[in-house]
Amino acid sequence: MGIHCQLGFLASLLFVIHARPDLKPADDYGIAKNYLKSFYNLANKSPSPSFAARETDILSEKLKEMQKFFGLEVTGSLDKATIEVMKKPRCGVPDVAAYSTFGGKPKWKTNKLTYRIMNYTPDMSKAKVDETMKKALQVWANVTPLKFKRISSGKADIMISFATRDHGDGQPFDGPSGVLAHAFPPGPGIGGDAHFDDDESFTFRSKGHALFLVAAHEFGHSLGLSHSDVPGALMFPTYSFTNPDSFSLSGDDIEGIQSLYGKQVWAFNGKNLQSGSPKPLRSFGLPASVTKVDAAVHDKNSGKTLLFFDKYYYSYDEREKKMDQGYPKKVENGFPGLTGQVTAAHFSNNKIYLFSGENLFEFSSSNRTLLRLLKSNYFLQC
Repeated sequence: MGIHCQLGFLASLLFVIHARPDLKPADDYGIAKNYLKSFYNLANKSPSPSFAARETDILSEKLKEMQKFFGLEVTGSLDKATIEVMKKPRCGVPDVAAYSTFGGKPKWKTNKLTYRIMNYTPDMSKAKVDETMKKALQVWANVTPLKFKRISSGKADIMISFATRDHGDGQPFDGPSGVLAHAFPPGPGIGGDAHFDDDESFTFRSKGHALFLVAAHEFGHSLGLSHSDVPGALMFPTYSFTNPDSFSLSGDDIEGIQSLYGKQVWAFNGKNLQSGSPKPLRSFGLPASVTKVDAAVHDKNSGKTLLFFDKYYYSYDEREKKMDQGYPKKVENGFPGLTGQVTAAHFSNNKIYLFSGENLFEFSSSNRTLLRLLKSNYFLQC
């Protein structure tokens, strides 16, 4: 299985099988030329007296480019390892370095997106399809401020449908064992929509065409991501099976989607997620230079949320919904006696607990006096 994608603001992204099981070694040269034309900008040239002499050099340079991208030995020759990669199912969009976004970096202008499932595949129960789509979208919601709400009528941001052959978007499916799905980058009209080829056999968890993996990849495109050169990344051009129950995004996928929508701050009251969470970091009014926080704690007495990064911290007034003046401050100045970087924070019984390495510092929430120096496992019952 692979994915075929065409660049452009509303270009479709298609899963394509490029290799046939009956190909013979004699076809390898043709396969390589077509592959490099499709994915490495090998130009079609008109025959000329000098063309034959230059063609070998041009092919060699493009082969080196491809081999470098996939982490192969850079030989510039069509060796066995290189042709094997070329015959793998893969995405049809040209290859790029690390994560990438589409030209112009299209993204949704809101973090609250809707989706609608228009119809279903006979391969799975409706309940399983519903669960799969929700789980595939949640993959991206888990690492961004994005929230997805399902609607049952009207136009959604992401319209999901199963179809066969020509289905009205100018990108007809090709029957079994070829194109599996395609999706469109954020934008008006069909922007964000995801279509799945109903001539394929989709599964819930087993190997084969696991709908969760196909959908999660396609939704990455629906949100504005193109492809990555990091093997194992969800947005890598070629498909590989991973158990949906143990699936997690790679660091490269996370970095890519957060480059568009920013990072999360999650707030919990005990084990319960606070209303309004997660919040994007920028909602606190932090400067653009702060791209992450190491720890955060809400002081119920003062109504302040403290955001720690490196050896500094900010104070956010939850009542006024704005950042307090005079910040950032050094942690050691606001919490005398604490040295090192705060890695976690906790509020309990009018006390603020700050974790740093193997130590846990207990402070009075009223005057920030250091009360006790504890071990970091103080709250663990062991």
